[in-house]
Parts: sequence; C-alpha cells; structure tokens
Amino acid sequence: MFFTASEEDIKSGKTTDFYFINTKKILDEKNINKKVVVEITASGLPNNYRWGIMSGLYEALKLLEGYNVDVMGLDEGSLFYPQEPVLTIEGNYREFCHLETALLGFLCQSSGISTKSARLKKLAGEKPVLSFGVRRMHPTIAPMIDRAAYVGGLDGFSCIGAENVIGKKASGTMPHSLALILGDSREAFILFDDIIDKSVPRIVLVDTFCDEKREALIAAESIKNLTGVRLDTPGSRRGNMSKIIQEVRWELDIRGYKNVKIFISGGLDEDSFKNLNGADAFGVGTSVSNAKTIDFALDIVEIEGVPFTKRGKFSGKKTVLRCPKCLSGKIAYGTTHEKCTCGEKFKPIQKQLMKNGKILLDFEEASKTRDKVLDQIKIVEL
Repeated sequence: MFFTASEEDIKSGKTTDFYFINTKKILDEKNINKKVVVEITASGLPNNYRWGIMSGLYEALKLLEGYNVDVMGLDEGSLFYPQEPVLTIEGNYREFCHLETALLGFLCQSSGISTKSARLKKLAGEKPVLSFGVRRMHPTIAPMIDRAAYVGGLDGFSCIGAENVIGKKASGTMPHSLALILGDSREAFILFDDIIDKSVPRIVLVDTFCDEKREALIAAESIKNLTGVRLDTPGSRRGNMSKIIQEVRWELDIRGYKNVKIFISGGLDEDSFKNLNGADAFGVGTSVSNAKTIDFALDIVEIEGVPFTKRGKFSGKKTVLRCPKCLSGKIAYGTTHEKCTCGEKFKPIQKQLMKNGKILLDFEEASKTRDKVLDQIKIVEL
C-alpha cells in the first residue's frame, strides 16, 4: 500500500487534525448548533510577494459538496492580495469543522504553485516555460502540481497523468539515459528522430558526454529539422551559464542553424530567468513543484449574525473589491461606492459558488483559467 488517503477518507474528514475531532465531539455532546461565517485568508505571502494566484478551488468545492453550507469566493485563477478572503463559508460550524485541514490543504499548496508559476511566466514573457518538477514530489499529487503550474501561466507540463485534468497533452523529448544506454549521443539523436512521432518537437539534450557546443552541433547535423537543444548542465560544470548559452548560440548561428532554439533547465528560479536572457525557453522543476505554500488560514469572523473573531483578525463578513483597470484591491464591510486612486470604480469580485451544499458553477477549462491569469499578470508588477 501507498501511504496516501483516498478521496473517501478526505471527504469524510479522516485527514483532519485531531483537535477538530475533539471540538466536534463537544459540540455534538452539548447539541451546540451555531451558524457561523468563516473566511479563508492569507495574512502575508511568501517572500513578501505583493499578490498571489488562487487555485485549488474546484477540489475545495468538491470537498464541501453535500454539506449544508453556502460558499462565496473568488474564481479559480483569481489574483488576490494579503488579508482578502478568497472563500467565505456560512453554515453550522458543527457540520463542517472537521473539513478545515483538508480544505486548507487543497488551497494552500495549489495556490503556492500557481503563484510561483505566474511570477516565472511574467519574467519569461513570450518565452515558453514548462513544468518539469513532478519527480520531486509524491506521485499521487503529480496531476495537481502540473495543473496548478499550467493554470498559473506555464506553457506546458511533463506528467502524462495531468493530461485529463488539464485537457492538453503532456510534452517531453529524450532523457540523458537514452544517450547513456546507447553509448553515443549521435545515435540517440538519430534514433529519436527516426522513431518518435513527428508531432513531437525535435528538442534534444546536448550535455551528456561532450562540451555543450560540440553536442549541439552534432544534434544539428544529425536531425534535419531540429527544433532546439536543451542544456541541463549539472552545477559542477556550469560556471557562467549565460556565457555557455552565448557560445552555443554563436556556434549554431555561424553554421547556419539560426532557427535552432536553446532550451535551459536544471535548478532554475526567478533569478535564473533574469540572468539567462539568451535562452529561448525554460524547463522549471523543484522551484515550482515545491513552491512555498500560501499560508491560508480559516477563521470564524461572525457567529449568529454578530461580528466576532479572535485576536489579530478582523471580524465581520467582508466584501473583496477590485479595480478593473489597475487591479488594485480593497476590503470593505458591507456595500461601498469608493473609487480607486486611478479613477475607476471598485467592483466586488466574490461570487456565489455553493448554496446548501450544491455547487453552482461549471468547472472552467484549465486553458481558460490560464488565459485569465495571463491577462491579470500583464497588469500588475512583481
């Protein structure tokens, strides 16, 4: 057996923290039924990011489905700021308190991955960025990782198990192991080109045996319609990676291979993107799949219609406002007609997502959510 929980385990609360079991037992024993409003917010973001991208909504709603609760919140793929409620749940606390652990888990990790992906994509601009990081994490969550990365703005993903949840084909070319098994890079390039379907881009690794310049030229000579070469140079051999890219580019160009792209992978993060502007595309791994989580918390903010919360939190059911022009945010209590400093009128962005345990929205295609994220990150600064 694998050390994982089933969907049934999660839905029934078997992945909860034990103190919620104690809480539920006391409320059941004393027949305490109080209607509450709870909000899910992040007091701050990793590395003092200005904004985050919310994802994991659909799994969160599937968790709450069938419970007698109403849910308001932001759309999947929405940009959010610290202190803004991304979800607001109303119902009898006794009925859903045991779901808090799983609910936060669905949102915290997925949103962390989507946020990091959005930042990387904003830095890369029009250059493709692919998610290669599922091998660093538990395989049961591989589809979630690549989906969160894709809706966060990345252009593609490597895990075939994510195809069904994304609605797009995974991508990949050849690993170092192929060249090692064959004992020769040239033979690996030729067999890859001969055997693999022509719809697969001809991008090959050029750092297995020789200097990157030499293997890049071997690849260009071996594959007639070579799309690109990938440099995954290990840290012990890197030196100045920007200079290596320049050298490879030069050698390819002077021999007439100007159309061959240079793809970089291996240990990349935001600083790498800033320093490797000579690359044409990137593959990112651990920095995305193991991205810092968004530390969402779930807090009671109202009990039986009365604003009420713990120290360090703001009581009362809140309205999240957004400027449609510059995407500035504001939190209000009740209705407001305030204007943004840019002159546009703030608009509320929360939607009714669930009523009496019934999901009210159709789950959007991942590509449409991604498009929405890309539109938002064009407007805001990092």
